[in-house]
Amino acid sequence: MPVSESRSPTMAQSAAEPANAAADGEIREYKIHASTKYLELTRQKLELARLPREIPDANSRSWWNPKPSLEPLIDYWLEQFRWKEHEREINQAVPQFKISFQTSAPEGPTRIHFIHARSRHPNAVPLLLIPPFPFSNLSFRHITDTFTDPSDATADQPFHLVMPSLPGLGFSDSLPDGTPVIPKTSEMLDTLMKRLGYGHYLATNAGSSITPDGGVDWKVINHLAATYPDSCLGVHLISPPLKAPKALKSPVEWTKWTLAKTLQTPIGGYTKEDLAALQKNEREGAKKTPSTNILPLGPFGGGAHDPNTLAYALCDSPTGLLVFFLAVFRALDSEKEYTSLDLVTTTKLTWLPGPEGTLRLLADSYLSGEEYAKLSRKPKASITVFLADDGAGQNGSSSAQQNASSRSASPYACPSWGKQHYDVVWTGRARGKQGLLAWERPQVIAEGARNLAKALMAVDKRLQAPVNGAV
Repeated sequence: MPVSESRSPTMAQSAAEPANAAADGEIREYKIHASTKYLELTRQKLELARLPREIPDANSRSWWNPKPSLEPLIDYWLEQFRWKEHEREINQAVPQFKISFQTSAPEGPTRIHFIHARSRHPNAVPLLLIPPFPFSNLSFRHITDTFTDPSDATADQPFHLVMPSLPGLGFSDSLPDGTPVIPKTSEMLDTLMKRLGYGHYLATNAGSSITPDGGVDWKVINHLAATYPDSCLGVHLISPPLKAPKALKSPVEWTKWTLAKTLQTPIGGYTKEDLAALQKNEREGAKKTPSTNILPLGPFGGGAHDPNTLAYALCDSPTGLLVFFLAVFRALDSEKEYTSLDLVTTTKLTWLPGPEGTLRLLADSYLSGEEYAKLSRKPKASITVFLADDGAGQNGSSSAQQNASSRSASPYACPSWGKQHYDVVWTGRARGKQGLLAWERPQVIAEGARNLAKALMAVDKRLQAPVNGAV
């Protein structure tokens, strides 16, 4: 059945991509091309969508009701959304490529889709930017100029930007079954940077994780920093899942933290903002009552270890996938009001190649249980956290976003807690909530990466060497 073959050329394969297998490490240009037949099938599925019956006032204050948001989006997708127009815009907006990695899998090589936007500035530094799960790189194609072409390239460090989609997301192939997802993904991304001519580079995640363990994107970037320190010279970490230091594991950092907490005084790298944010955490925690309304289903709960449950449903239903992304945007508790075009395009970028890879990557990451590697030397890092104060309110909130705000945000983590695991060269405390940072405030990502580059270039000349990108 063409629908189940989510990597089939009938769905979203580039018309120009050769059918023959690529050599290991070979890079080829890529263009999206969705077949008219598949687009028509999508329309038919939307028209035949059956929504659940509503039970009046049944747990209405506890359960999210997506119907008021969903029905107008289905109508928009059917009546106004024209994918071919967006396909042309995407293919013209950013240079896209795929790199092939030979595996033992019978289906052939694993191909990773990436955007490679080279800067015109001679002092540009290579930067690997990992998009936030579960979004593909093409959802953030508009941010490339923020990194590659700053208004003042002497004051603001420019970058050669490489933005891949993680395996299974967007137009990147899934890894073969049984592959250790975090180590293999890190290895592939390091190889990609070297194949592009970037023997030394920096890396950053983009935050916005919807999982409590930091997410697959954080695990990948952490593994890159730990495993490839001679090529990945430093990482910018956004909202890493840091924990307060323990006396037995990090006695020096524990002493600093204990003094700052006990005296309620800025000391040892802790600031007044840190202490105020932690006090806010404690106040909000005291008000909470345990919830009995959360079920361990789907990608946001304990059911993450069984990806096929949702994969079979979402692969057959564009409406179901649309609800999935509505839930993701809701979980991010964003300040921004997203348009119908934003939501449908984001869904389409996962619907075309198939959502099963997204769910399987989440499950693989969940099961990996990987946190911090134990190393003889700490990786260089800059860290950005969010104060979740009242300073972010830039836009009005929809009713769905207001409902999301009633749920507890992730606990505040002090940047200085990162000193247990990293050589922290810069810390940033951004105002407000994180939201979907790569979409709403990409300058925050760029600021952390630029301060990392500045700190490293002052002591390490390898980043200043000229580079010649392969594509």
